[in-house]
Amino acid sequence: MSPGEPLAPQLTELGYYALSRHPVTPAELAAEAVLADRIGVGTAFVSERFNIKDAAVLSGVLAAVSTRLGIATAATNHNTRHPIVTANMGATLAELSGGRFALGLGRGIAPLWQVLGLPNVTGAQLAEITDLLRRLWRGETIIGHDGAIGSYPVLHLGVTLDAPPPVLLVTMSPRTLQLAGRVADGVVLHTFLSARATATAVSTVREAAERAGRDPASVRIWSVVATVGDDLDEQDQLRRLYGRLATYLQGYPDILMRANGWRGDDLDRVRASTAFTSARGAIDATAEAAQLAELAAVIPREWVRDCATGSPTSCAAAIHRQFDLGVDSVIMHGATPSELVSVVEAYRAIRSTRRPLPANPGSVALPVPSGVLA
Repeated sequence: MSPGEPLAPQLTELGYYALSRHPVTPAELAAEAVLADRIGVGTAFVSERFNIKDAAVLSGVLAAVSTRLGIATAATNHNTRHPIVTANMGATLAELSGGRFALGLGRGIAPLWQVLGLPNVTGAQLAEITDLLRRLWRGETIIGHDGAIGSYPVLHLGVTLDAPPPVLLVTMSPRTLQLAGRVADGVVLHTFLSARATATAVSTVREAAERAGRDPASVRIWSVVATVGDDLDEQDQLRRLYGRLATYLQGYPDILMRANGWRGDDLDRVRASTAFTSARGAIDATAEAAQLAELAAVIPREWVRDCATGSPTSCAAAIHRQFDLGVDSVIMHGATPSELVSVVEAYRAIRSTRRPLPANPGSVALPVPSGVLA
């Protein structure tokens, strides 16, 4: 699409991850977002890394350069900021974006917290910070808080938000999925979950919501699908598919293996590969061609079977199948908006009628038009 073309109708059920490639070039963020908005992708998700991917900064840019794009952190972590700083971040972005921002929180990676000297994130902390943030955004003053996230004499933001940001939980852990069903506005799952694991996660969230007395359909669930088109060169395809999966297996293999029911002896073979044992950092960022080919040979095909690969039509079909698993929305992970143009066009051609969703990725309730009583 050329810069002068009108905005395509928005597909609020689709999202992408901003700056998902290595090495990260933050200066590309704005042009990515403008194109995503133009072709009708619904939401830009921001993952945070402690290098040049600060979630608040990137989210602010996304809000400034787009007109209707939903924006969400997926994820940031509450333990890296004072509660007031996190509340301030969410409030500022909610106001700056005109209500398009959702705050996505997660547990993070335990080895990283050890390196940084920070405590691990627990489910009790996620439940507590979610409640505190909502109270702060309502304008409450909290005196003498002493709980799972720490002790604070006074917590007060000094503003009351008419439309506070929804809170998402980013997880694939059964216990955190249950927590999300009880307290969160939305859930972001994980890349490389099988179709069966995704359907199980959806059921876990919905059932937990119902047990908590909530409408199960009120929790917006996003699946995350690695999207690797065949227009990329072969090495790039291997890097984004097998290299990215291997990187996750470096950081948190146990939870991904359990979620999918994958065999431990298959993981042992992956870990014994030269590509794994000689890695000089994150595999998707550092692996060379021979190492990527080795990973493609040793990683079981079924581990990537439910990813969106091949032609734009094939990718669109894989994305469309996610909705049969009960999710509300799908993140096309690992591809830039320019790489998604043909996939989005192919998806439009097969898109089925579904309930309308708002641009805000943490909500299922469409805004009430001005002057109309809710």
